[in-house]
Amino acid sequence: MVGVISDTHGLVRPGIAAAFAGVQLILHAGDVGGSAVLEALSAIAPVDAVYGNVDDRHDPSLAKERVVRVGGVTIHVSHGHELGQPTPQLALASYRGDVVIFGHTHRAIVVRDALGRIGMNPGAAGPRRFDLAPSVARLTITTGAAGAPPETAVEIIPVA
Repeated sequence: MVGVISDTHGLVRPGIAAAFAGVQLILHAGDVGGSAVLEALSAIAPVDAVYGNVDDRHDPSLAKERVVRVGGVTIHVSHGHELGQPTPQLALASYRGDVVIFGHTHRAIVVRDALGRIGMNPGAAGPRRFDLAPSVARLTITTGAAGAPPETAVEIIPVA
């Protein structure tokens, strides 16, 4: 299981630890808001993070984009601000990966394209903005029978 978080803007909500219980990896899609966020998340599971438009792009712990492979699934992570107004469709058209994750808009959304690829935004987990409820996501990757491709399920989880 993979935890997906974005737009923390320096805040780690108490509900995040419960939402990410049992995850093996946390992917942060930018607008982290400081090293204290990464330290708190690292106490739950290893973290791979990208920088967002409000982060220091020279921070060595943050990359422009990340591509990781988990359970046979390729996951691409970027903040999305580089796309202007990112949507799942635009992210899927712009990046390779079975799952393409972005943040920036603060709106949780999950879309599967005709090829079964997933474009998603976990929503914003930090300070409440735009009258949107804070949220994170969990990716569950299930390996199929021999020769069958892995299956990926996404769950958006509200956090307090």
